[in-house]
Amino acid sequence: MYHGKTLNLIRLENDFLEICFDNQMDSVNKFNRQTLDELAEAMTIVKETAFVKGLLLTSNKNVFVVGADITEFSDMFAATESEFVNRAAQINRLFSDFEDLRMPSVAAINGFALGGGFEICLACDGRVMSSKALVGLPEITLGIMPGWGGTVRLPRVIGLEQSVNWITSGKPQSAYAAAEAGAIDHVVEPESLRDSAIALLSDLSKDQTTVEHRRLAKCMPVSAVVSDSDVIFEKARNTAFGRNNIHYPAAAMIVDLLAKSVFCDRDTAIRLENNAFYRVINTSAARALTGLFLAEQFVVKQAKLRAADRPVLVQNYSPAAIIGAGIMGGGIAHQSAMSGVPAIMKDIQQTALDLGIGEASKLLERSISRGKLSKEEAEIVLNHIKPTLDNKDLAECNIVVEAVVELESVKSAVLKTVESSINNSAVIITSNTSTISISRLADSLLRPENFCGMHFFNPVHAMPLVEIIRGKKTSDRTIATVCAYALKLGKKPIVVNDCPGFLVNRVLFSSILGMEMLVAQGADFQHIDRVMEEWGLPMGPAYLSDVIGLDTVTHCYSVLFAGLAERFIPITPVSPSGGLLNESRLGQKSQAGFYHYPINERGRSVKQVDPLVTEYFDQLFGKALEFDPDEIIARVMTPMAMEMVRCLEEGIVETPAEADMALIYGIGFPRFRGGICRWMDEVGLQNLCDLGDKYRHISPLYEPTQGLRAKAARGETMY
Repeated sequence: MYHGKTLNLIRLENDFLEICFDNQMDSVNKFNRQTLDELAEAMTIVKETAFVKGLLLTSNKNVFVVGADITEFSDMFAATESEFVNRAAQINRLFSDFEDLRMPSVAAINGFALGGGFEICLACDGRVMSSKALVGLPEITLGIMPGWGGTVRLPRVIGLEQSVNWITSGKPQSAYAAAEAGAIDHVVEPESLRDSAIALLSDLSKDQTTVEHRRLAKCMPVSAVVSDSDVIFEKARNTAFGRNNIHYPAAAMIVDLLAKSVFCDRDTAIRLENNAFYRVINTSAARALTGLFLAEQFVVKQAKLRAADRPVLVQNYSPAAIIGAGIMGGGIAHQSAMSGVPAIMKDIQQTALDLGIGEASKLLERSISRGKLSKEEAEIVLNHIKPTLDNKDLAECNIVVEAVVELESVKSAVLKTVESSINNSAVIITSNTSTISISRLADSLLRPENFCGMHFFNPVHAMPLVEIIRGKKTSDRTIATVCAYALKLGKKPIVVNDCPGFLVNRVLFSSILGMEMLVAQGADFQHIDRVMEEWGLPMGPAYLSDVIGLDTVTHCYSVLFAGLAERFIPITPVSPSGGLLNESRLGQKSQAGFYHYPINERGRSVKQVDPLVTEYFDQLFGKALEFDPDEIIARVMTPMAMEMVRCLEEGIVETPAEADMALIYGIGFPRFRGGICRWMDEVGLQNLCDLGDKYRHISPLYEPTQGLRAKAARGETMY
């Protein structure tokens, strides 16, 4: 009866109609403008067709509807309040018309029904769900809220307390959890879904009383005792504030909305939702988190495109070679074996091999204790890691990850030996290095085109980022192969060009150096850490330096001081970290750095303030001075921003999306800020240039580039 690009309207037996979502332009169904327009057209036909006794809602994809099309959110953010509210009201009218049809409706939920996909199901009179499906309202994970009746219908279907939990957590619910809550009528196996849904529709078509009762419940205020609801909302507000309401305001805004809307009729509640939705999308967290969602998709897509760009050795890695055991080598071998790629772990010392196998075993035992693996599965994984002292065992490998000590002379010698040990001229060799030039390391190889950097972040199993570093002679085929391998490992590969510190460490250490310059001018490093952690960093820069290791910090500085000497200038006569290192304080690894790290009864190090450091810095830099938090933020973050601008202008990283995701994946940059480039857009590029000019007398790291000044003058943004 109607055939669109995203859905079809089909006549069934027994005077039933079926709207089947079947997006021909994408692999999944989503509510974009095209789908919503076609749904409106199909609904017009349904309402004008006299014989219809029931309407079935289905999907011809593996999912039902995954939600709104987030790629269209830029229009939503740009809309005026009246434009936004009018558009939301238009969509809500469509969903309410669906709910108010003169015939009953049933949704057959075969896969993910999330966000708008679940909201249209809630508008139906009945819902049957596959045992493999998930439903939910995950909008809060994007910093927004349900905007198409989700906050209105869900409390009226499953009750106030559960709906508050569902909406403010954003957690998708299994079929059985949804059934227990009363969100659906039946859970069935996938093969029975259609027949069960039609059977329910047939029952409802003969039972007008049940249909009217269900609709009345969804149109009336929520049935709840006021005193009980007050307790529920107070608890929800406390939870929302516990989730850091300053940075993630959507939860508290949702609770405030529900506290008003649940006591209204449906249409009034929807109007309240429309207005609240507009307020939520105008928060910086909403802009950041929705942008972050798109950036994550972009990064994975870019990696897949690169992997597919050239012939690669992706079908059979059997096995990958990990050169250099120890904790890092063991972590990489564990990740490889866990991902189905057997690993040969090669070292020159048995003790190192034992340490590497021990690291893999420890990680597997942790997975067993958490119920992620059975003992049998863990044994299979461990058996896919072969430790060896013999270079001959590398002959069958076609991809190599060198992970020996971070010394250029050692790495060059090892890489040369590895290349000569493998007769296959197509073998891809990578180096897990955080600082050493890939182009220089390639000079030791006969086939530099088959070589690139593959920088894993520690701990390997937990950190999603892998920096893939292209040297001057690295081929596209090599990049494609290593991207494919990183994806196989479940990692997020981001390709960068070779430069001192590569991308992540180069911009990170500009920020840490900003902290050190503050301390050298008399700031209290503990105050800096508190301010930056409140700003959103997972740990302040001084604490992070201890975690990295002050010896490693000093080494990274030396690379940047040598390679980017025009901006990275040593603090004289001694830097805070250098002074501590001179006192044999290496950070967490020696239980003493900026802080003291005694071991507790559980065998874990605990960060504590060390008065000796305060006294030492008083001697070096004078008594601690009070710095304004805004100045601390500017002094720490502006160098990171300026260095990232330079990395983009130099082509070290291609796009702001990849730049942002590298920091989010690699150093835990706060997600609610969306990344350093999105933070720059929130600050405003002209304001950023003004900050740079304010502090450039302290260090060239603060100096805005001419390109940034030009963008600011044109009123442009990073995105």
